[in-house]
Amino acid sequence: MVVEDSQKSTITDDQNPSRVDNDDDDLEDGEILEDADDAASAASKPPSALLRNPHPLENSWTFWFDSPSAKSKQAAWGSSIRPIYTFATVEEFWSIYNNIHHPSKLGVWADFHCFKYKIEPKWEDPICANGGKWTMTFQRGKSDTSWLYTLLAMIGEQFDHGDEICGAVVNVRSRQDKISIWTKNASNEAAQMSIGKQWKEFLDYNETIGFIFHEDAKKHERSAKNKYVI
Repeated sequence: MVVEDSQKSTITDDQNPSRVDNDDDDLEDGEILEDADDAASAASKPPSALLRNPHPLENSWTFWFDSPSAKSKQAAWGSSIRPIYTFATVEEFWSIYNNIHHPSKLGVWADFHCFKYKIEPKWEDPICANGGKWTMTFQRGKSDTSWLYTLLAMIGEQFDHGDEICGAVVNVRSRQDKISIWTKNASNEAAQMSIGKQWKEFLDYNETIGFIFHEDAKKHERSAKNKYVI
């Protein structure tokens, strides 16, 4: 496990979905529920040490959270994104996933990411810089199952071009939810088309999806046009 205890202690309550709270009704968006005694025990050693015979994943992955309360119009984009947990085994994934809010329970304007370890969910990250993203849209509050299936397909290495994948993000907005898969080399059309087609198959998604280059998104923002469509 590559999570550091110091990382947890430096994240404030507004930023950290894992903050312990005594009243479930007052939980922050994405907050992890856990008993105080369990939390104290877990803080003393990495979760992997608590598990017997763990099943390692091919890659380690990090959950990142961008809380609506931490965002500011004056702040630079991405400055409020914080790493929450990194997991490297099947058991660690389920331990985290089963104790965090799913998209339908997150507040509007929340963004929840799952990216390969050491890749930041930002255009400026060197590995993401020349990439792009596929995006699916869902009715508000109806993306939970698709988000889970996307995560399982990624961490389970079900994509033929899995090495091209940086991670995925679910964006919760007032009228809809969006799930995107970020990739490394946007110009590699064959790889991107393969990822898009397989993603639709995994989720049994029948609507058209588009792929936007990050460079175009930076230049044109919301007016950026799809380069690939499936």
